[in-house]
Amino acid sequence: MKLSPVLLLITMSVVSSAQNKPRARDLGVPFEGAPGPLNAIVDVPGVEVGHKTLISGDGKLQVGAGPVRTGVTAVWPRGKQSSDPVFGGFFSQNGNGDMTGTHWIEESGFLDGPVLITNTHSVGVVRDAYLAWLVKNKRQPGTNVFDGGFYTYPIVAETYDGFLNDINGFHVKPDDVAAALESASTGRVPEGNVGGGTGMVCYGFKGGIGTSSRKLAGGYTVGVLVQCNCGSRRQLRIGGLPVGQEIADNLPVAGVPHAFRDDTGSIIIVVATDAPLLPHQTKRLARRATMGLARTGSTSGNGSGDIFIAFSTANPHAAAAQAPVNVSMLPNDAINGVFEAAVEATEEAIVNAMVGAETMTGIDGHKVSALPHDRLREVLKKYGRLVQ
Repeated sequence: MKLSPVLLLITMSVVSSAQNKPRARDLGVPFEGAPGPLNAIVDVPGVEVGHKTLISGDGKLQVGAGPVRTGVTAVWPRGKQSSDPVFGGFFSQNGNGDMTGTHWIEESGFLDGPVLITNTHSVGVVRDAYLAWLVKNKRQPGTNVFDGGFYTYPIVAETYDGFLNDINGFHVKPDDVAAALESASTGRVPEGNVGGGTGMVCYGFKGGIGTSSRKLAGGYTVGVLVQCNCGSRRQLRIGGLPVGQEIADNLPVAGVPHAFRDDTGSIIIVVATDAPLLPHQTKRLARRATMGLARTGSTSGNGSGDIFIAFSTANPHAAAAQAPVNVSMLPNDAINGVFEAAVEATEEAIVNAMVGAETMTGIDGHKVSALPHDRLREVLKKYGRLVQ
């Protein structure tokens, strides 16, 4: 399938263009809380994020040939050079989706390895590819290692990109997973049509990857990364305003799927912090992502897979201990600021994903329009909410 000049340009310039794109705050969207230096999940020390974006072809769907609008995103809690697990917990707000490996997190309290995010029908290949990457690079996880081998349960989550992408063509390959893992860095995180979020739709506009962070008075940081593919146009609220109802045009040119009418689709939310939390506290933290999601209008409908994971990078080497080990814990009475930061950063990450996304045309000419920045500013100004 021929790669059009426009798509070739997008593919080559995804990272560099991310440096110049405005973000939600740049457009005057009001948010609570103080962000970290990059306003991203990588503001939590040690966290690294990598993407592999797959964009090729246009025109009529040919299963196995394209068009392709998909990818993989990797979030390393302690960076790609570390095999030290972190305390973690997950929460399923609505389970019409998948996140592998969560049974062992629930049982052990440890997240052992990266969080990988892709499309619904690529979960298996991404899971297996990460295991193969460990073997190829002679890496071992931080737990479940024994003489002659190891076993681990990769964390792979998904949202559905089949409106724009040849999802049954299985275009995500092991090399793409390796590229996402190995390209991870602590630098600025590209948003919108990148990585696992390449072909996603959010509140009837183009969605994808978004991120944000909050600095806490005690010196701790909370960071969030989302892959958003949820909600309906009528539900969208930004800055507390009915933006989706105010911008009711620009629907897809070819058909109106449920994602534009009802609260279907999915969202994966990753919450990171360096505050010292124990596993049960990280699970509580993951639950707070629900409240940030709700601020943007979602009601987590029956068809939506809303699954969240949270981890703490404090207490290094706890998983490797062979004897009783002392760990630190933020008292429950001191945890409210962490919860509040997660809610605020989740809300902003979702809006950043939409602001960072660009209009995309995929299979059979299906087109999803980007959230128009000028119209958003007009709505904010109309209601007296525009930050000058």
